[in-house]
Amino acid sequence: MTPRDASEPNGSRWSDLDRPPLNVTALRRGLVREGGLWSEVEVVQRTGSTNSDLVARAAEGRAAEGAVLVAEEQTAGRGRLDRQWSAPPRSGLFFSVLLTPGEVPVARWGWLPLLTGVAVATGLSRAAGVDTALKWPNDLLVTVGGEERKAGGILAERAGDDGVVIGVGINVSLRADELPVPTAGSLGLAGAVSTDRDPLLRGVLRSLEEWYGKWRAAGGDAGACGLHEAYAAGCATLGRVVRAELPGDRAVVGEAVAVDGDGRLVLATGEGVQEPVGAGDIVHLRPA
Repeated sequence: MTPRDASEPNGSRWSDLDRPPLNVTALRRGLVREGGLWSEVEVVQRTGSTNSDLVARAAEGRAAEGAVLVAEEQTAGRGRLDRQWSAPPRSGLFFSVLLTPGEVPVARWGWLPLLTGVAVATGLSRAAGVDTALKWPNDLLVTVGGEERKAGGILAERAGDDGVVIGVGINVSLRADELPVPTAGSLGLAGAVSTDRDPLLRGVLRSLEEWYGKWRAAGGDAGACGLHEAYAAGCATLGRVVRAELPGDRAVVGEAVAVDGDGRLVLATGEGVQEPVGAGDIVHLRPA
């Protein structure tokens, strides 16, 4: 699907006055600066997937590091394991960024989704006043009515040999009757002091720029730049009994005891084995 510019008039899509469109001019003014990470900010009205669009642009040489692509509405947004991610227009933040950490060994790029999680949680805490937690490897959790709910997710995809596109989806003003599943949540339902998406997006991207700069300067060493410690401190998965559903229809149940130096989740199983999990679906079986 071809993206349409956010300024394109379409009265039916501007009917919800509680959900004004993003101000792309103000976003560019606040984020794109000489010497900074963000090189361009584009907002489109509607597209299938910002990740797919930005990966394609990078492959064609039409996007540089620091490109930010934001959609007011995604019709084919994807999470991990090709799960669909959909939400009403302008009810959330749906964006992708292109990073090219050439001086960091590729073996350490697996930290990028975790780094993004820390950055998003930090930025939202500051801008929305909502306590957030991270579910390994890529979910953002909030508390709604005393229950843990998923309010966001992160998807990283390689873009050619030297790039990574990181996609982020965050439910901002989603109402209870709009939730796609009972386990979903939003910043609004979690008591956010603000659901104004412009300052929320600026806060998240500034936090991402800060964490990415630290990690890159440390050559991708998550311990040296404080990322490992920050992720562990904010990770709701640690200390809980979980089931890891792994590729090949294999499952492992154990206590999540650590995130190792490669960003893998370490499970202590009932057989007394510590098993690192690098990819898989994690189900929290009981509270920490």
